Amino acid sequence: MKNFRMTIQYEGTRYHGWQVQGNTENTIQGKLQQVLTSLNGSEVEVHGSGRTDAGVHARGQVANVKMRDDLTCQQILEHCAKYLPRDIAVIAVTEAPERFHARLNAKSKTYCYRLWTSEIPNVFERRVMTEYTERPLDVERMRQAAADLCGTHDFRSFCGLRRFKKSTVRTITNIKVEQIGPEIRLTYTGNGFLNLMVRILTGTLVEVGAGLRTPDSMPEVLAALDRSAAGPAMPPTGLCLMEVTY
Repeated sequence: MKNFRMTIQYEGTRYHGWQVQGNTENTIQGKLQQVLTSLNGSEVEVHGSGRTDAGVHARGQVANVKMRDDLTCQQILEHCAKYLPRDIAVIAVTEAPERFHARLNAKSKTYCYRLWTSEIPNVFERRVMTEYTERPLDVERMRQAAADLCGTHDFRSFCGLRRFKKSTVRTITNIKVEQIGPEIRLTYTGNGFLNLMVRILTGTLVEVGAGLRTPDSMPEVLAALDRSAAGPAMPPTGLCLMEVTY
């Protein structure tokens, strides 16, 4: 068997997340396994770099799968292009070392969260942005708060699972907050992210930008180690996995 590494893009709007689930066939992993199994002739298991939630998108998800020795990267690419739904695309396939694992070998991930702040809808990108028009957002305040979230911290306050038993310590190397016309784009790079972490970080920074929190309050939120100390989890619509590095 050969180990193949794939780079995958998907618009997650109509899917119940990445991971295969017993109560639905409508998952990204499930669709990929179905199509690749038909090519391989026997069942395959696709291992993704992480489990994106329902409604979350990806431009640079990475996965690996073990398939027959006689198959080529081009055959896999062409088969996926022909049989996958049009909102899922395998954009690159390469042969990987036998021990390569998309999740276990990942060094860092970059996510982007996009906010649309105009009362006039963004007709063509509305499915990959979250509309926020409740209050004006001060981007400079958001940048000040984001600086205190960078580094190695215990991010328990930003974890969606209240009884998470493993370590909640993570390292965020960079948070970039950009204003592009009526769009505010927050890009996060780190060595790993907890359940709902990026969406909760974004919700907290939105509260800072809206004047509901002070920019210097992030150390206090981190120190609380309590989910109730942070802001709300923003909707999945605006979140996209951009890149995974190894």
